Amino acid sequence: MSKINNNEIKQLILSLGSSPSGLSNEEAQKNRIKYGANTIEKSKRQSFFQKFLMQFKNLMVLVLLISAIISLSTALFHKNYSDLFEGLLILGIVVVNAFVGALQERKAENTLLLLEKQTQAKAKVWRNNQLCYLDIVDVVVGDIVELKSGDFVPADIRLIETNNFSCDESTLTGESKQSKKNANAKVSSKALLSDKSNMCFKGTTVSHGNAKGIVISTGKFTEFGKIAGLIASSTKQKTPLEKNIDKIGKVITISVSIIVVVVFFVQIIFSQVNFGDAFMTAIALAVAAIPESLPAVITIIMALGVQRLAKHSAIVKTLSSVETLGCCDCICTDKTGTLTQNKMKVVSVFESCKTYKKNEFLQNTNHLERVFLISSLCSNANINSDGKIVGDSTECALWEFSLENNFNITKTRESFKRISEQPFSSETKKMVTINTLQNGTYAFIKGACDLLLDKCSFLRIDNKIVPMTSKLKSQILTAHSQFTNQAQRVLMLAEKPLCESEEFCEKDLVFVALVGMIDPPRPEVFDAINKCHKAGMKPVMITGDHKETAFAIAKSLNIAKTMNEIITGQELDAISDTELPKHVNKFSVFARVTPEHKSRIVRALKEQGHVVAMTGDGVNDAPSIKQADIGTCMGSGTDVTKSVSDLIITDDNFATIVVAVSEGRTIYNNIQKTIQFLISTNAVEVLGLFVASIIMRDSVFLTASQILFINLITDSLPAFALGIEPAEKNIMQKPPRNSKESIFSGEIGTAIIYQAFVQTLVVLVLFVWAYHTYGNATANTMTFITICLMQILHAINCKTNKSIFSINPFANKFFNISFVALLALILSVSLIPAFQTAFNIIAMSNVQWCIVTLASLSIVPLVEIFKLILKPQKI
Repeated sequence: MSKINNNEIKQLILSLGSSPSGLSNEEAQKNRIKYGANTIEKSKRQSFFQKFLMQFKNLMVLVLLISAIISLSTALFHKNYSDLFEGLLILGIVVVNAFVGALQERKAENTLLLLEKQTQAKAKVWRNNQLCYLDIVDVVVGDIVELKSGDFVPADIRLIETNNFSCDESTLTGESKQSKKNANAKVSSKALLSDKSNMCFKGTTVSHGNAKGIVISTGKFTEFGKIAGLIASSTKQKTPLEKNIDKIGKVITISVSIIVVVVFFVQIIFSQVNFGDAFMTAIALAVAAIPESLPAVITIIMALGVQRLAKHSAIVKTLSSVETLGCCDCICTDKTGTLTQNKMKVVSVFESCKTYKKNEFLQNTNHLERVFLISSLCSNANINSDGKIVGDSTECALWEFSLENNFNITKTRESFKRISEQPFSSETKKMVTINTLQNGTYAFIKGACDLLLDKCSFLRIDNKIVPMTSKLKSQILTAHSQFTNQAQRVLMLAEKPLCESEEFCEKDLVFVALVGMIDPPRPEVFDAINKCHKAGMKPVMITGDHKETAFAIAKSLNIAKTMNEIITGQELDAISDTELPKHVNKFSVFARVTPEHKSRIVRALKEQGHVVAMTGDGVNDAPSIKQADIGTCMGSGTDVTKSVSDLIITDDNFATIVVAVSEGRTIYNNIQKTIQFLISTNAVEVLGLFVASIIMRDSVFLTASQILFINLITDSLPAFALGIEPAEKNIMQKPPRNSKESIFSGEIGTAIIYQAFVQTLVVLVLFVWAYHTYGNATANTMTFITICLMQILHAINCKTNKSIFSINPFANKFFNISFVALLALILSVSLIPAFQTAFNIIAMSNVQWCIVTLASLSIVPLVEIFKLILKPQKI
């Protein structure tokens, strides 16, 4: 360990108003005011008014706004005040749409900001002489900070103590190699950042070891903050789904524009409609046909989905990840704490060539004294103020084991001081501490048996050290095999006496014991794994555990059935990168793997066309998590791992990942339902008016104000209501969708075509019959009311592409409320004289109302018939 205690550091601590035990809350507040907050200025957030104005950037909205101004100006100029309504209606609809759009954007933005706060990293800081966890933004100059592998560095820090400490500073310096740090290093004030080895900097990450230091700069005054200050703004990238929607919008816009131009000239030339009316109708038709609210609707649907996922302990960091979740067909998961409860319990000990079971520990405490000693000293576990053991689950289990057997850990740690430590890492699979005991200095080691046993030249039997023999080694391996076959995680404990000032060398170790621990599977994981199989997703377990231990857990969870489905890291090393993709699908369990193996596994699975979710928690998991299609970090994971992940599982539970996939599928399905509804209903006005203009040139099919009212109904509440439909029963009994498929994949494209056709046909037949029976005014009224009623009824059809009788049509409360509200609005417009005058409609007789009602209701059975013909139900 490197520890500095010179005058320079003492003066620095005093000058910053701090002390070795940290700041008080009052001192921290003073330093925040004096030196500034630990925040870096971001791009200014748009105000609600700015968002409102941005809604008018849409070309069609601008044209509509101009049309409204022209209409109002003409009415006022000619003093024809009865014509003011149409202009005011258009203006009102434009303003309402802009307000709703801005409201949607603000809601989605607030949701993501809330989730961003939930995923903010923490810093371990000494305050009021206590070690506590603070949000990084609350760190101030003068704070004493502790850092360990996997942490974000919260500010610019002058190091006071370092223990095998190194940082990844590539984000700041551009150098890919790890930067080794030493608190004792003498560094020139003019040295380059990469050469300042006695400091670490905000925005970098700890790659190895642990350290302690004092904060000297925060926020914009840090090296990272200075660089960030040079960046004025950044352009927000669109998600793949948003780009897909933009393409759809362009195609629809071009198609509709052609139809609108044709309708305009047909009305001018053949129907002899005046230019102003023809222009207003054409503009209204264009606005009604183009689902300009679709991008906003999709954004809010995904944002609401993200909120729902957060309630299920799954925090999605980017909206695009929601889209990817629905395609996931392979979940690579860690075992400990994810599939299991992460509550390790010591159940077996092999010591002095004897095996002791749980119920035999108390009767043999004298024999196990050395085991308790090493378990207590070779550990970074601790007891908090509540008397609870905190730290790594394995170390907590060893401490609990010692305490339950009346071993005094506190006294032992105070008596036998630690001189130095080699922290546990995934690569070395061991931890080493050097401690002073009454009879000398010892190295205590705990780690993997397969790596340490060959380095043992001696064995402790009944407190006597004897030479290791092949027979004794065989007994140890037999005990190890027995433990692992019982799904126990096995740790080997060893020691080595050291002479004064002797450096620890990993040879001639003394074997002390094997400790067997069990971490039972989470009860809910059994059902989650079965859901994965039914949903066409392959669960893959990746663990550092021994092959037999991994298989025992995998078999109990139905992840693997035979040993042929398991491969070890050593066996993986024998397979080249080009060959691995050909074999990777054969395996469901990867045991004794390193972080490098994890990255290879993810790459191989992706090469085989899988959409891969990868879970992890340690800093060494970060590369494979970043490489996966859906990088998933456990809530207990390191800050670095969280920063590169797409999904954070706050309860560390595999079942939550399956819930997230289910929600991802539901969100995507609901987006498809919304698109299906909007396009199929918007097509009715366009196609109806287009055909009516051609075959019945002197008729008025729909007026501009009527078209705009229909658009207001269609593009508002029903579209949002469909976006929050509950998941269909069989959502997790279908294979994952292909990530390369269009948004119109499956039945959606076909459904849009036949549903638009059916609605248009019903409306045109009604219009032609009513025109010849009652005249144009009545036909126009009946057509207008029928389209309004038919479209809110058609929203029920869009709830599912199966028969609506296979679902509960009343499950979505918001849909039910919106349906009743719109029905009341349509009836108000139809029955109240003032609205009738405003929308140029007339009162209808009872017979006409019956015809309109039947025509509107016909959309439900007609669509049901098409569903039955095109896709027979599989119930």
